[in-house]
Amino acid sequence: MDDFVHTSDEIALIESARGFARDHVGPKAATWERERRFPKAAIKAAAALGLTGIETPIALGGQGARFSAKLRIAEELARHDFAFAFSLINTQNIASRIALGGVEAHRTKYLKGLLAGDLIGGTALSEPGAGSDFPAVATLARRVAGGYDLDGEKAWITNVAAGDVFIVYAKTDSAGASDSIAAFLVDAHAPGFERLAPYELMGGHAIGVGGFRLNALRVADADMLYPPGQAFKRALVSINGARAYVAAMCCGIVAEALRLALARGGERMTFGRPLLAHQGLRWSLVDVANTLEAMRLLTYRAARLIDEGKDAMLAAAHAKKFAAEQTLPALAACQQAMGAEGLKDQYPIGRHMTGARIAAYVDGSTEMQNERIGAALAKGAF
Repeated sequence: MDDFVHTSDEIALIESARGFARDHVGPKAATWERERRFPKAAIKAAAALGLTGIETPIALGGQGARFSAKLRIAEELARHDFAFAFSLINTQNIASRIALGGVEAHRTKYLKGLLAGDLIGGTALSEPGAGSDFPAVATLARRVAGGYDLDGEKAWITNVAAGDVFIVYAKTDSAGASDSIAAFLVDAHAPGFERLAPYELMGGHAIGVGGFRLNALRVADADMLYPPGQAFKRALVSINGARAYVAAMCCGIVAEALRLALARGGERMTFGRPLLAHQGLRWSLVDVANTLEAMRLLTYRAARLIDEGKDAMLAAAHAKKFAAEQTLPALAACQQAMGAEGLKDQYPIGRHMTGARIAAYVDGSTEMQNERIGAALAKGAF
């Protein structure tokens, strides 16, 4: 499946995620979508396996695994539901950031609940007028005695439907640029937090995406996780990781669609032969397999760089651009190979097509990846 040199504990965690996705996520994902229900019970069940504490140090109750293990777990979960995988990984991310960057009061208040799946977390960067254009955020952190008052509106935030704690990016100077952006830990149950209705996404309801408003929400000085001058840079580093694991999630949904198409092609008889005996159909799936290999090579290269603490900006951009562009046609080819059978709700390919479209926007649109790669080309990086 991959050629990472994982520890035995990481391998066990990945195998556990694979089994959980097959036995618990796959059978329930269509129901979550039909009922427009956030899968909080499933996140709690995944947390019991350690999947909300992948990168949290063992000493703090987590698994102490590396980024590449998180990426592989995201890939396995996404095979059955892209939306669930994205939701779970975002809670995992908040747990690890509080564990590694928060103060003791944060760990006492939130970490145990996040690791147990009792609390849900997310990162709040995007706004109605600021997405890929991160420096355009308008949420303002106004200095008051002992802390800050936060005012503004966030949009397209993962896990808003059931979130309890968010890392919120805000400017400390309304006229400032990226160096005025700070990151704060915000309790979603605090006065001044107004949760908006989740967006009615087609095929991706389990992400729980939506928005919230902050109305003079008071945070303490200690709730500033990353100060101005550091927050913007930290966000860019974390976005590189997100681009890599989103690309891995694309690998997962293509791999599952290919598995289903091959299984159907081996069973369905046409003109006295299995579908796979027809060269045209077989070669269409060969093209999918070839694309999947290339997607994984780009994605796993970015993960290795992140594991090694190296600059993964360009590698992550290449991986996400290629995956986001290739996943939808690969899914369509698999569905076509299954015939009308592939339209049935019992198969995840329809939901996966929405996942492919989500991948083209989340954590920087495909156009933003073009900008990153284009800037590197101008410097001779090819």
